[in-house]
Amino acid sequence: MKIKGAIFDFDGTLLDSMGIWLDLGERYLKWKGLTPASNLYEHLKSLSLLEAAQYFQKEYGLLISEKTIIGEINTLMENDYRNTLLLKDSAEGFLRKLKNAKVKMVIATAIERPLVEAALNRLKIADYFCGIITCSEAGFGKDSPKIFSKALELLDTSKNETVVFEDALHAIQTAKSVGFLVAAVYDKSAEIDEEEIKSAADWYLNSFDEWEMNEG
Repeated sequence: MKIKGAIFDFDGTLLDSMGIWLDLGERYLKWKGLTPASNLYEHLKSLSLLEAAQYFQKEYGLLISEKTIIGEINTLMENDYRNTLLLKDSAEGFLRKLKNAKVKMVIATAIERPLVEAALNRLKIADYFCGIITCSEAGFGKDSPKIFSKALELLDTSKNETVVFEDALHAIQTAKSVGFLVAAVYDKSAEIDEEEIKSAADWYLNSFDEWEMNEG
């Protein structure tokens, strides 16, 4: 399939980073001297950082502002994004291929803009993208289609010529619910949802190298 626009999730889709997200909430609450619930990640995985901050206020009684909570969480993650996290295998080559084909690309992500920009600049892939939209900027997590609509506005492409690349089931379902074409990208963190992901998405990619067989 020939496309004109691509909306990329960042963590778990382009960046091999889900390992730090799986226990981030737990690490944060323990750092605050609190005991996290055993199923904390299930509550947090579809939330933006703002929504996660609100969850911590409500469920764990944190008497500090949402802005402070988000800042503290970002501090916990900052070193990883600025210095250590790497792209997933074949991601850079795929981005280069799309750029050469004049496909416009944006990032739609739950993490905060400074961390995204730090990683993009360090990995030397910032120039591939014409924009970034974060859940905080959109005002919703990826359980709402607003972030994808905002990303499409940045691209200025038609929805039927634009593909959303995502790894998480809830985000895939959200994008599909408003008519986007979706390519699911394998990530170990989403293995438990693999069959549902395959059923929901238009394509399932174990790696970006497999996109060639889908271009037609």
